[in-house]
Amino acid sequence: MTATWVMWDERYTAYDFGPGHPMHPSRLDLTHRLADALGLLDHDDVEVRPVEPATDEQLLTVHSPEMIEAVKAASADPAAATGRHGVGTEDTPAFRGMHEASALAVGGTLVAAEAVWAGRARHAVNIGGGLHHAMPTSASGFCVYNDAAVAIHRLLELGARKVLYLDLDVHHGDGVERAFWDEERVMTVSLHETGRALFPGTGFPGDTGGPRAADSAVNVALPPGTGDEGWLRAYQAVVPTIARTFGPDVVVSQHGCDCHYSDPLAHLSVSMEAMATTYAWVRDLAEDVAGGRWVALGGGGYELVDVVPRAWTHLIGVATGRPVDPATPVPQEWLDHVLRTYGRAGPELMGDRDGRPIRYGDWADGYQPEDPVDSAIMATRRAIFPGWGLDPYLD
Repeated sequence: MTATWVMWDERYTAYDFGPGHPMHPSRLDLTHRLADALGLLDHDDVEVRPVEPATDEQLLTVHSPEMIEAVKAASADPAAATGRHGVGTEDTPAFRGMHEASALAVGGTLVAAEAVWAGRARHAVNIGGGLHHAMPTSASGFCVYNDAAVAIHRLLELGARKVLYLDLDVHHGDGVERAFWDEERVMTVSLHETGRALFPGTGFPGDTGGPRAADSAVNVALPPGTGDEGWLRAYQAVVPTIARTFGPDVVVSQHGCDCHYSDPLAHLSVSMEAMATTYAWVRDLAEDVAGGRWVALGGGGYELVDVVPRAWTHLIGVATGRPVDPATPVPQEWLDHVLRTYGRAGPELMGDRDGRPIRYGDWADGYQPEDPVDSAIMATRRAIFPGWGLDPYLD
C-alpha cells in the first residue's frame, strides 16, 4: 500500500513576518494540530514526513542569484533590507532567518514532488507550501521563494512530460505562471478573483502563455462576490476539460483558502463545503489524468482560526482517503488549545452550511450571458478552448 505523505516540520512556524502581518504562522500549527486531533495522521498508510531546506542549487533553478543573495542579506540583518528584489516591503517585510524559513517551505514541496513522482507516495500534502506569488527575480505578496515552481522544475528534470499546475487561491497564481509562461510542458490554471479588484492585478482570460507555449496559461477571473454555486460552476466548466485535453503526468495544486467568505483580504464568498468539494475533485482529476500522482499545497488564507485550519484539514482528509464530514464537531482538545493560546472561541463544526446542498448547476445546462460568473467562464473558454481544438460553447 502506497502511503500519503504529509510534510511537517515545527520550523515552518519560523516563516513569520511579525505581529500584525496577515500571514501569521499560527495557521500552520493550528492546521497540524486539528488534523492530528481528528486522527487523520494516525494511520499505517499516512506518513508525516520531516523536511529539510532546499539548497541554493535547487532554488537557482527558478530564482536569480541576485535575488537569493538579497534574501540572505535581509535574513541576516532585516533592518538593512531596502525593498531590493522585493525583500523588505510592506507586504513582504524582512525577518531574521527569512532565507532558512523560506528554503524550508521549498524543501517540503520538493521532497513531496519527488516522492510522488517516484511512486513512494501516491499523494503528498505540504501545507507550508503554495507560495505562488514569488517571482524569479523578486519576492512578492508574502511569498519569498516559489516552492511550487521549484518543484515543477524538478519534476521536469525527473522526466515528467507534462505537469498541470492548478491554483485555487483567491489571488492569481502569477509567480508560477511567470516561471512557465513560455514552457509548453507546463499548463498553469488559475481560478481567482479578477485582478480588477484584487492583488496582484493580473490573470485575465487573454493572458494565455508565451509564443512557444500558446494556450498553456489558463485564467478564470471571477467577479467579486462569487459564491459557492458560481465558484464550483467555474471549476467544472473549465478545469476538467482542459486538463484531460492537456494530459499531464502529475498534478500540482495550490489550495489557498482565502476565497472563503470570512477572509479579510478578498471578496469571494465560498464556504468550507465548497472548498472540500474541490479537494475531492482535484484528487479525482489526478486519478483520471495523471495516474493518481498529486502534490497538494497550502497557500493564502488569513482568517487564522476559523478558516485555514479547517480548510487544510479537509485537504489532508481527502488526500489521505478519509474525507471529513462537514457535520463533524471540532475536537474539544483543539478548541481548548485555541482558547488558551489565542483567547477566543473556535468554530464548532468542520463545515459552514448546516447540511444545505450546493446547487451549482452544470455547464451543459446552458450558458447564461447575463450572469457575470458565466460571462467570466465564457471569456476563458473563448480564449483557450479553440487552441486545443475544443468548442467553447459545447460541454
